[in-house]
Amino acid sequence: MQNNLFTAFQTNWISLLVSLVIIGFLYFLARKRVGFGTRVLLALGLGLAAGIAFNTLKLDYKSVSTIGTIYVNLIKMLVMPLVVVLVIHSITSLSSLGQLRKIGVKTISWFLLTTGIAAAIGLAVALAVDPGAGIQQAVPKDFKAREIPTFSQVIIDLVPSNPINDMATGKVVPVLIFAIFVAVAIIHVGSKKPEAVQPVKQVVASLADILHQVVKYVIRLTPYGVYALVGSMAARYGLDTLAPLAKIIIASYIALILHFVFVFGGLVGLVAKVNPLKFFRKAYPTAAVAFTTRSSYATLPVNLEVITKRLRVSDRIASFVAPLGATMNFNGCGGVWPAVVAVFVAKVYNIPLGPSEYIVLILVAVISSIGVAGVPGPATISTTVVLTALGLPLEGMGLVIAVESVIDMGRTAVNATGTTVTSLLVANAEGEFDRESFNRGEEDPLETATA
Repeated sequence: MQNNLFTAFQTNWISLLVSLVIIGFLYFLARKRVGFGTRVLLALGLGLAAGIAFNTLKLDYKSVSTIGTIYVNLIKMLVMPLVVVLVIHSITSLSSLGQLRKIGVKTISWFLLTTGIAAAIGLAVALAVDPGAGIQQAVPKDFKAREIPTFSQVIIDLVPSNPINDMATGKVVPVLIFAIFVAVAIIHVGSKKPEAVQPVKQVVASLADILHQVVKYVIRLTPYGVYALVGSMAARYGLDTLAPLAKIIIASYIALILHFVFVFGGLVGLVAKVNPLKFFRKAYPTAAVAFTTRSSYATLPVNLEVITKRLRVSDRIASFVAPLGATMNFNGCGGVWPAVVAVFVAKVYNIPLGPSEYIVLILVAVISSIGVAGVPGPATISTTVVLTALGLPLEGMGLVIAVESVIDMGRTAVNATGTTVTSLLVANAEGEFDRESFNRGEEDPLETATA
């Protein structure tokens, strides 16, 4: 017993020592003013290498996952205050409720359109790669299909009943709706008695500035958090777990990359008239944090900084689109993933799908992306809805459990970047994109803050 405890203590200390050396190296690079994006990319590579080594040598990686959890928790602590303060600040800065409706329609339309395109790309790639070929039916005994919430329950869950409790339990959509109610009330009262709401608007504006500064503090920790999150992920799964389902991983990432490069790049270049390469370079921190945290909510603080400070989109547009995107923009989770899984499950269970089923798949993927807004585990719910609509066995989802976390990294990066793209498109349409500043390549405040 004592030998086992001593061995566990040793393996934990080895992984901790390695992690401290790597974190020290990343800190040294920061002191030498190495670029933020470069340090994040290095952290990702070092985390992957260290994690595979920990898995191969059977080392305890709890110390690494603890560092990652601390980083994620620090980001999560900002989500609710940001949603409340920035949504109120954004809406109250609009000149009229008509302008709010116009921005809202444009934002949601882009979300749904890109999700439909993502589903079509996921379907096409899955049919080409055929990820289910040669895999026998082997559903895990402990797998239990997730129950689809009824339409009435989804609506009820979206309506805030206790905003404080919703904030405490991490229910973003009810908090978002509460903030919209407050903001609309401020506009309404302000139209009759401007002096009555002026103090409130000043307090909200001050809080927004303070929260932006707190976000900068937390963003400085991103390279260390990325190392820890990728390291613990690689240490947990290793290469042996991923090999049998390599084709579904490959199919998913091919579809995600195609959507990322061609759809996002095309929209940025053709609609917003912005150099796609310059856009991707500036939006890189959003994709990196989303990839490692696997949470659109946790990425929200970073995304807001990227949209406003790097892309030069107005605070008003960013503060409205970014929180909304974190709750209902699911290009990866609701578009690509359900399509790939549907083709995979159909192949494994030898159930033929035809053109009519493909059309249903895309339409259901788009519609379900609205219905799962604010529901925990949107990828699982969206996939369940799609499989049910196509008459495919839900048990097939049990086959992809082992690799879903790995694919979720890419899915979330696409989700979050899609919100960044939509912010740029809406801002460009509304004349609230500072194109000159974007193209001049002025000193990047976010880069400076994280150096």
